Amino acid sequence: LDDQAASMMYSLIAAEMAAGYALADKNVAAPYLNWKRFNSGPYISSTHGKRYINNYGNALARDYGNFENAIVLPEGAILAKDSFTITKAGTPVPGPLVVTEKMAPGFNYVSGDWRYSMVLPDGSLFGTTNGEGSRRVEFCIACHLARETTDHLFFVPRKYRPAPK
Repeated sequence: LDDQAASMMYSLIAAEMAAGYALADKNVAAPYLNWKRFNSGPYISSTHGKRYINNYGNALARDYGNFENAIVLPEGAILAKDSFTITKAGTPVPGPLVVTEKMAPGFNYVSGDWRYSMVLPDGSLFGTTNGEGSRRVEFCIACHLARETTDHLFFVPRKYRPAPK
């Protein structure tokens, strides 16, 4: 899809996606669409299953918008990435919601004290760091270790960053 078509597809299913995720027993799943969106439009992420994703953050995650110049985000900062794919017939299909939450120091040294959780489109929890299904999300920690110098964070590709104000 071109960028305009990807944005249109997202607009068609964003509310449905959020409603499905909200069925999870997770405080972040319901309100994330009201948070700051850090990308100008959906983009394909090879590290998230080649799905189209969007990056949102709560108020404590605002410095994520400084991208590579972001400081270490504070405890309570939450980043959420919803996702979708497009079928061969051109229909958008919701994918998982990935939630990254900065926890108190000592939560998990290897993850930089980030808790990774994945919520499936039906609201079921696939896994969460140091919790239910934690082995299923260990790949998140392994991948994000490559970004230890930037608080274990990857950033929105430059092409999809909002224009400076």
